[in-house]
Amino acid sequence: MKILVLNSGSSSLKYQVIDMDTEEMLVKGYFERIGQPNSFLTHKVNGEKRKFEHYAKNHEQAIEFVLSRITNNHYGVIKDLSELGGIGHRVVHGGEKFSKSVIITDDVIKEVEKCNDLAPLHNPACLLGIKACQKVVPNMKMVAVFDTAFHQTIDKEKYIYPIPYEYYKKYGIRKYGFHGTSHQYVANRVAEIMNKDIKDLKIINCHLGQGASICAIKEGKSVETSMGLTPLGGIPMGTRSGDLDPSIVTYLMNKEKLSLDEMNSILNKESGAYGVSRVSVDFRDIETEALAGGTHAKLALNVFHYLVAQYIAKCAVAMGGFDVLTFTAGVGEKGPISRKAICEQLGVFGVKIDNEKNKIRGEEVELSSEDSKVKVYVVPTNEELMIARETLNLVK
Repeated sequence: MKILVLNSGSSSLKYQVIDMDTEEMLVKGYFERIGQPNSFLTHKVNGEKRKFEHYAKNHEQAIEFVLSRITNNHYGVIKDLSELGGIGHRVVHGGEKFSKSVIITDDVIKEVEKCNDLAPLHNPACLLGIKACQKVVPNMKMVAVFDTAFHQTIDKEKYIYPIPYEYYKKYGIRKYGFHGTSHQYVANRVAEIMNKDIKDLKIINCHLGQGASICAIKEGKSVETSMGLTPLGGIPMGTRSGDLDPSIVTYLMNKEKLSLDEMNSILNKESGAYGVSRVSVDFRDIETEALAGGTHAKLALNVFHYLVAQYIAKCAVAMGGFDVLTFTAGVGEKGPISRKAICEQLGVFGVKIDNEKNKIRGEEVELSSEDSKVKVYVVPTNEELMIARETLNLVK
């Protein structure tokens, strides 16, 4: 059976078709600038990349065009849409309602809409893709796979914020956590690599990219994570601040006469590694500047590495120690400088890595030295495959 995986943004659409008999990715693509005259699709199949200039005024037209590409005689991977067993949609926020993936129904859509305020940049975009598919392929089974679902196993004392409890009851204000699909995939994969039962492992996974979060995984279940009510919380990211003294928000708003939208933009789009370095949102550019002697770039990296290590320690407390440390996502998979700097601050836990092994980028590899008390791995994430697996389980 073949599964189509969709990740919808407000003006973009990422997709993959995966053959679930072999778990091989057959095609992947990225539709950009949906709704703009210069919208285009990048479509990659058999190692060959094609670019199609195509105006799509909305997600419905974008999906129609994507489906025409994957069924095309020359650069498609299926002859007919009947070869698809289902469509898996990445949905960022499922609130407390969803602790696992579900078949999409009208009731599910209504519940996802209720979470729009908690993920205003993500959930409305996810819904655009879902509703467009309902129109274009109305009889196709579809599954919602939630970034938050994996973290629904976290204990209440770890997800309740110390503010008046009535706000939790009225508005659902609590820690939810994100990147759950990635954390779950990496945890299961590293258990396979080690030939261990995941129930016997205490894993801390570091999903480090433009968005970044840490997750403590005990017996295969999430017991602590860094992101909170929204993807803004936790460790600093490319442009997001991560956790702050909350008074900073009101203090700055007062001093700078900022509106709510302006303050929100500063925290989400002008902070994090970019905010400190003022170099770039890309950690590679920041590293280059730091190696050239840029003091702000060095500071940005030092802050990032320290706070990641600090949250790893917090996750260790949540599990009573840890056996395995994994790195994934853009910086985690391809950032030897960051991996080394973070691990050096974890010596108190017996973490030691082999500097030669650490030079490897973007591949599965064990980094830990022979005398390390904790196994350290790089495990490239595959959220699309995880979504496809969840979809397959529900549509079969």
